[in-house]
Amino acid sequence: MSTIGPTVTTRATTTPATADNRAAADDRGYDTDVLVVGAGPTGLLLAGDLAASGLRVTLVERRGPAVSNMTRAFAVHARTLEQLDARGLAEPLLATGTCLDRLEMFGRVTFDLSHLRTRFPYVLVTPQYEVERLLEDRARAAGADIRYDTELRGLRQDADSVTADLATTSEGATSEGATSEGATSEGAAGPSDQVQDQPRSRALRARYLVGTDGVRSAVRRAIGLPFPGGAVIRSLVLADVRLTDTPPAALTLASGGDSFAVVIPFGDGWYRVMGWDRSRQVPDSEPVELDELRGIVRRAFGTDHGMHDARWLSRFHSDERQAPAYRAGRVFLAGDAAHVHSPAGGQGMNTGLQDAANLSWKLAAVLHGEAPDPDALLDSYQAERHPVGTQVLRSSGALIRLAIARTPLQRAARGVSARVLAHVRPVTSYAMGQVTGIGIAYDRDTHRVPDLKLREGRLYELLREGRFVLVAPEGTAPVPPPSTPAAPDRLIRATWSNPARRDTLLVRPDGYTTALH
Repeated sequence: MSTIGPTVTTRATTTPATADNRAAADDRGYDTDVLVVGAGPTGLLLAGDLAASGLRVTLVERRGPAVSNMTRAFAVHARTLEQLDARGLAEPLLATGTCLDRLEMFGRVTFDLSHLRTRFPYVLVTPQYEVERLLEDRARAAGADIRYDTELRGLRQDADSVTADLATTSEGATSEGATSEGATSEGAAGPSDQVQDQPRSRALRARYLVGTDGVRSAVRRAIGLPFPGGAVIRSLVLADVRLTDTPPAALTLASGGDSFAVVIPFGDGWYRVMGWDRSRQVPDSEPVELDELRGIVRRAFGTDHGMHDARWLSRFHSDERQAPAYRAGRVFLAGDAAHVHSPAGGQGMNTGLQDAANLSWKLAAVLHGEAPDPDALLDSYQAERHPVGTQVLRSSGALIRLAIARTPLQRAARGVSARVLAHVRPVTSYAMGQVTGIGIAYDRDTHRVPDLKLREGRLYELLREGRFVLVAPEGTAPVPPPSTPAAPDRLIRATWSNPARRDTLLVRPDGYTTALH
């Protein structure tokens, strides 16, 4: 792997931080094992995983602790629910929203999710803040040090570490509401000499750093990585509203000539509504009135369903961008810092959470000294997740372009595509697998494993320990390959509940198979 960006001074080599030498690592000047920048869903899941593995994790967020992270994500797909199940969070999250087993597009295509081979054959509609709340509670309980009001101003790295320059206001919050570490180490100021919201600067030294800080990522800028791409659609209007007339219980996308709209039920009487009008292309700063959205929805659906009482309205544009690399030395990118795309298909938050699930166990294995080839394992994050990000850009981009089709030829192509999606089963299955995430495989030997019934319980319950699971027939004791990045005492052995099964399966902590050769 070649280094990228002006701040990367040398190729990183790995110094493991096992449970036995963590104190020695502190003596060498490490403030934390992993610094995560950005406390959205991706950063929170990553920090929780790393802390649960016994590592020291610091998570910093530019927002204050009481500042709402008002985002537009609302859909949690099947594969993400599986990952949350492997962390004991699926059931609590399901209680916060409503499950839809049908996705309707253009009045011609209905995706029936009820046939998906998963414990979660539906899409969960719930506000993103509910996902963040559960992930933050888990990360805190595992010991992650979470600091709000803390901004990354720059970073530099060498062969052994990453040093981040952080600016924290005097009101910056840490885990359990304590004072920031900068104030603690420098001597906390008393009430008489404290200046409200005055930034304090501090350098924090970590073994690795992960940027999960969104589309305007300070981490990505600091390592000099470009973010090529541009706007795919502008002047999208978004709102949470009440409806007098109840629409069908499905996530529905309709197009009416030069406009389209999406209606999504939250299940508690509120609906997320998104609309776009070709004739109303204005800057994001242009005020939004409910009547504007009503008109768009009427043109797309033939009715606005009696829309009223918007609790918030917003106008935004959507970009398609992807960083060329997700790793530069000891610095990684994940989530919107690495890729951003149209909201079509509701894949943004889900893709970021999958990034975190892929990266967290690899960082943990390296830092615990369990990876035979640490750099190869860390490089596999780029090899596995970058193509997925590219595919999501393509699929979501294709869907949004179908929705805004303008010419008769484009609309005819949309009709043909809709019929193929609706009636050609292999195409339908592939599309649903990609959107929901359960069909994503990294290569022939590395594919997602569904929940399995084992003698010891469900597979995804066993994965809650964050370890590899070796599933074998009863009475056998297979030996995992030497390349497996797991210490023998951290390997969970399980037995098929079906005695007819005679194969052996090695499952990674993220629920994917790994080759047994």
